[in-house]
Amino acid sequence: MSEIGLHIRNAISSDRSRLANLIHFSSYIHQHLDWKPPLEWVGRTPYLLIEKDATLLAALACPPDLPDTTWIRLFAVATNFHARNAWEILWEATLKELTFSGLTSVAALSLQGWFNEMLEASEFVNTDNVIVLMWERNTDCPKPLATGISIRPMMPEDINNIVEIDNSAFGPEWRNSLEALELAYQQSSMARVAESGIEIVGYQYSTSSMMGGHLARLAVKPSMQGKGIGYLLVHDVLQNFKKQGVTQVTVNTQQNNTTSIALYTKAGFTLTGESYRVYQYTS
Repeated sequence: MSEIGLHIRNAISSDRSRLANLIHFSSYIHQHLDWKPPLEWVGRTPYLLIEKDATLLAALACPPDLPDTTWIRLFAVATNFHARNAWEILWEATLKELTFSGLTSVAALSLQGWFNEMLEASEFVNTDNVIVLMWERNTDCPKPLATGISIRPMMPEDINNIVEIDNSAFGPEWRNSLEALELAYQQSSMARVAESGIEIVGYQYSTSSMMGGHLARLAVKPSMQGKGIGYLLVHDVLQNFKKQGVTQVTVNTQQNNTTSIALYTKAGFTLTGESYRVYQYTS
């Protein structure tokens, strides 16, 4: 298809149904692993579309959730449009918008080889990999040592404290906003906090499905790390899943996060061999 007559603009709410069709029928589709699905980002920018004669051909969305960095949340291309052309057109326009707004760092969690190639051609650098570990029901999880820390269910009023812990425990690209952590709380099947006295010092979110459980998010206040609180939270998660009859629990972490890998290995998790590339673009 000729590039003459292409129109590029940001998505608006009336585009949702066409975007849903594009996502559903696209041969080339990248969706970020996120608490908020791609359509829920419509109205935030940059969320750029390519149209021709009122036909939606492609979309690229990477609106920031926090000011320091953003993730590529969606890239989708119609079957009658060239994927590489779509990427080059939309990435150039997106980069202009991001640069104008003062944001200079863009990350992508790539699950597919074809997307790796596009990112690398646009000077994204593979900075890390996300790896998957699994715990199975018959695996021993040693009882944690006494820490003086108590574990209880998370409550809605805890979220502001959770945001502080989250943003201090993770690097800029991995932090979650208040909105994201509220969505995580709503979507989790198990959300627990660790307390020292009345102070929240750690938390975890977990989800469950027909496939088993998933430890989706865990963080401990930096000043309290190294005291066994992370292991206490992991042990609590596994014991609760075990009571529910769950036979497998997965968790993701960065390949270069040796502390997290050691924690999960201690609890009986083993590597599955699955990994996904993390890319970073810095202008």
